[in-house]
Amino acid sequence: MKVDLETLQRIAHLARLEFDPDQASAMLADMNRFLEYARVIESVPTEGVEPLVYLNEQGLAPREDGVFQTITHQEALANAPASDSDYFRVPKVVKKIN
Repeated sequence: MKVDLETLQRIAHLARLEFDPDQASAMLADMNRFLEYARVIESVPTEGVEPLVYLNEQGLAPREDGVFQTITHQEALANAPASDSDYFRVPKVVKKIN
């Protein structure tokens, strides 16, 4: 599969991206290079290869769960642009529907 200008514009529209028409040729080249690289990777024989979960045999060392307070409640509120006693004040984002 090769990406053409029409496909590039459709992908950009779906992704809500905007770009200069002057950049289209560079983007087309990049996308086609990416697809060619995916074709190369797809051709690698992987039969009998177990999926890699960890980079080493031991896996990740478990850590103890615990609750740790790094700053106080008042220190956190001191960084807020607006606060109300114990809470952060934020702008209203939900509109009431009548």
